Amino acid sequence: MKIRNIKDIDGFFNVIDSCDGKVELITGEGDRLNLKSKLCQYVSLATILKMDAEIPELELVAYEAEDTEKIIKFLMQG
Repeated sequence: MKIRNIKDIDGFFNVIDSCDGKVELITGEGDRLNLKSKLCQYVSLATILKMDAEIPELELVAYEAEDTEKIIKFLMQG
């Protein structure tokens, strides 16, 4: 799923942490980063902060349907 304009970065990572299955970020180069990993979250956050503290667009893959629903619910609230 492609997502855009995440303003609540802390809330976004809290939702990712609450997911039961694997959630991956697909980079522009095609690499897959496991967002359940704190290291990958820190790397992602450092990149986001360089881009003006707002995520313009990301491609995520959530492997559990319930996790996809959690992420979509969070995005619809913002």
